[in-house]
Amino acid sequence: MKEIKAFIKPSRVTNVVEALEKAGFESLTLSKGEGTGTHERPDATLDLEFFFTNSKVIKLELVCQNEETEKAIQLICKNARSPEPGDGIIYVTEIVSASRIKTGESLKRFNL
Repeated sequence: MKEIKAFIKPSRVTNVVEALEKAGFESLTLSKGEGTGTHERPDATLDLEFFFTNSKVIKLELVCQNEETEKAIQLICKNARSPEPGDGIIYVTEIVSASRIKTGESLKRFNL
């Protein structure tokens, strides 16, 4: 299994989530955040509460089977892309184990 973390612009979240859900990716987590990156908005200001450049971002987290990973990445890229710079970044990590809390049942379908 893989965990995909995508840091995307808030204005693109609806497009990305709808595309993923339409393709069968149902369990997503979204978090609001602020961060810095290689692109800095000209109107960005320091946020004294967080001490980061005030660049709003949404972190989308998704766990999927190995064979579904590339499809999810392609959907995120296609639907998060905008005409402006600083569209975000995607990280993929290996999930060693995943189980349902209520039943203890493993979420892995295959040992790939």
